[in-house]
Amino acid sequence: MSWNPALEPQCPDAGGLDAIETVIIPRARDIGGFEVRRALPAPRRQMVGPFIFFDQAGPAEFLTGQGIDVRPHPHIGLGTVTYLYEGEFEHRDSLGTHQMIYPGEVNWMVAGEGVTHSERTSAATRQGASSLFGIQTWIALPESHEDAPATFEHHGKEALPLLEGEGKAARLILGTAWGEKAPATLYSDTFYADVVLQAGSKLPLPTDHEDRGIYVTQGAVEIAGETFEAGRMMVFRPGDEITVTAGPEGARLMALGGETLNGPRYIWWNFVASSRDRIEAAKASWAAGDWQHGRFQLPPGDDQEFIPLP
Repeated sequence: MSWNPALEPQCPDAGGLDAIETVIIPRARDIGGFEVRRALPAPRRQMVGPFIFFDQAGPAEFLTGQGIDVRPHPHIGLGTVTYLYEGEFEHRDSLGTHQMIYPGEVNWMVAGEGVTHSERTSAATRQGASSLFGIQTWIALPESHEDAPATFEHHGKEALPLLEGEGKAARLILGTAWGEKAPATLYSDTFYADVVLQAGSKLPLPTDHEDRGIYVTQGAVEIAGETFEAGRMMVFRPGDEITVTAGPEGARLMALGGETLNGPRYIWWNFVASSRDRIEAAKASWAAGDWQHGRFQLPPGDDQEFIPLP
């Protein structure tokens, strides 16, 4: 589909750097032999809209036989979003889901009251050299859905709206933006998009979302005369009209945001909740290890190991 003509040709630039509320430099984190760059949560920003966790995984290269092995682990109170630029993951969860994910597709798992999942490089991919580059995020759930049953959705590349024109292409992963709506079921106002910009092209950010930010994954962008290289997250003031301009080598970025929740969230290990009591109850349930009758079960087909409570 073509780019939303209602946004063209006027693309007002940000009036100044005061339009940028926060610049976040991701911290390196080791997740078991594999390093990620974590932008959220950050010391100055816990969330951007409902997004409470944001990891860049890769780019990384693996030799034959190598790959990623994220053993079964639990979640509560959040939705996990997996989106890849390169490579693949094999997802299994305690709902019985067994789903491969490839570039341009989206896995959307809503933990609610509790779910367990694993993500691994498949046996087929390990037969040769492989690469991995992608983004994993968590979206904190509103209180009305913190204790809801877990769900899982997979949407292929062809199901995600693609807006193209004027040197830009934006694939809408979640929510609503630029007059389009992605298919995944959401529980709060959200937008999340993979945007590729040719050199000098301009991207107007949606103005109908309370909180907005971008994370540059490749190239560089210019905002109000200042250049921001890959590996930076910028969060903008509510209500300001913001246009992002690609640098001379072009850029790729993730645009994200939405409605802020009614209060902060507690986050401990893989658990997100609006109260400490919910966190403590989940810790106790995972530590108990009652996979047959307890709150958490291990994924069918990947139930021989798990990540213990820290």
